Order: sequence, then structure tokens, then C-alpha cells
Amino acid sequence: LVSAVMMPILFLLFILLVLRSLTLDNAMEGVKFLLVPHFGDLTPESVLFALGQAFFTLTLGVSVMVTYSSYLPKTQNVPRSAASIVMMNIIVTLLAGLAIFPAVFSFGFQPNEGPTLLFTVLPAVFEQLPFGTLFFIGFLVAFLFAALTSAFSMVEIIVATIGKGDEKKRKKLSWTSGLLIFLVGIPCCLSYGVLSDAVIFDKTFFDIADFTVSNVLMPLGALLISLFIPLKIPKHELLAEMRNGSHAGKAFFYTWFYLLRFIVPLAIIIVFLNLIGILSF
Repeated sequence: LVSAVMMPILFLLFILLVLRSLTLDNAMEGVKFLLVPHFGDLTPESVLFALGQAFFTLTLGVSVMVTYSSYLPKTQNVPRSAASIVMMNIIVTLLAGLAIFPAVFSFGFQPNEGPTLLFTVLPAVFEQLPFGTLFFIGFLVAFLFAALTSAFSMVEIIVATIGKGDEKKRKKLSWTSGLLIFLVGIPCCLSYGVLSDAVIFDKTFFDIADFTVSNVLMPLGALLISLFIPLKIPKHELLAEMRNGSHAGKAFFYTWFYLLRFIVPLAIIIVFLNLIGILSF
């Protein structure tokens, strides 16, 4: 219920930020930076980074969608749900970019500052609004609940896997998993504070965790899933699951199936091999 209220509020606040950000001085430079492609800057490392970011935003490669889909009714239209998730992700990502990057160029920030932009640029935009402080507090509260929904989805994988459906273990596993994740996350939370000088290979704890999860573990997880599903699950069972609640044709299914079996694993492997220097382009 809380998520059903907070997520629309966060979406509306993003639209408000976009409208204000686009009216700032020099805002179009930020729009060009965001939307105009520079193919000369495209490298295998940037492709891997984009791949990891896609996995992160769609929670692919860590079986979140697999875990959540196991709770869906048989009447759920899976292809339609997948398409709506992807489209909403694209829309929200564009809104976030249009809210941040025009303001970055307007206020003289650096566009490569990373995650800290959220807490430096957006306050500056909110200051340009009537009752900006109040709106900013509301934005942070909504953003907190958005982060919690993602955190809960990650915890659910652990609880569902270890608990194996035993409701008696669920509460204990949830608290134990949440506490351990909280403790492990403390160094990351302090990476832009008291632990900002604690670096390994020129990376803070947050940077190491972000790179490892988004650029290594999630693509690796997606690779293993893309290899496991076509090889271990009978094709007719996959087709039956896809057709539950939908009218997906065989052409749609076989396009998805062969992309998953051949193209997706090959693409991930090539990018990985190039990153570690075995292949070069």
C-alpha cells in the first residue's frame, strides 16, 4: 500500500523537476549531453557498464524476476508485464536524466560525479521551486521507499531460496538477512563521508561494490541464467508458461528463445573477454 502511494508521488515529483530543470539557463547543453550520441566514446568497457546498468535497473542476473514471477497467478500475462516493466524503466530513466543533466550544466557541476549528483544537483533544482525544501523532503521520503522496495526484492531471493517456502522460518530469515546486509552496507554508506579516504585500487568501498555487482556479478548471473533455461527446461514447458494468461504466438516465443540461447550469452562473453584483454576491437 505504501509503495502504491509513494511510487506515483516520486514519478510526479520527477516530472516537476524535469519541467523546472529544462527552464534553467544553459539547460539545452545538458539535454544535448544526455541525448546526442558520441560514438567515438563508445568502448567495450562502456558497453559492459551499460550492460551492468541495464541488469541493475531491471534487476536481471540476480533472479529477482524469477523469484517474483513464482508468486504470480497463472492468468498473469508475462510478456505484457515484461514489456511494461521495460517501458516504465526507460521512461523513468529519461525523466531522471532530464531532471539532472540540464541542472548540471546550468549550475556548473561536473557530469561525471556519479551517484553523488542525486544529492548535489537535485537540492539545487528544488531551491528554484516555491516550497522547494518541503518538496525535497517529500522527494527523499519517496526515494527512500523506492530504495526499500528494491532492497526487499533482494532479501526475498535469500529468504525464498533458504526458507524453501517454510513460513515458520520466514520471519527469522528476513531479520537475519536484513541485518547482515545492513552491516555489510555500512562501509558503502560511509564511502562519501568518514571513509572517503579509504580506497582500494583508487576505488572507495561503494565504487568497488557498485562495479563488482553491476559489471561482474549481474552479467555473470544473467549469463548463467541464459545458459541454464534453454538447456535444462524443456521447450514445450517454456512455451506453455509464456502462453499462460497471454496469446503469445510461436514466432514471438522462438525469437525470444533463440536470442536467449545464442545471442545473449555470446554478447555477454564477448564483452567480458574484451574487458579482460583476451579479445580486442
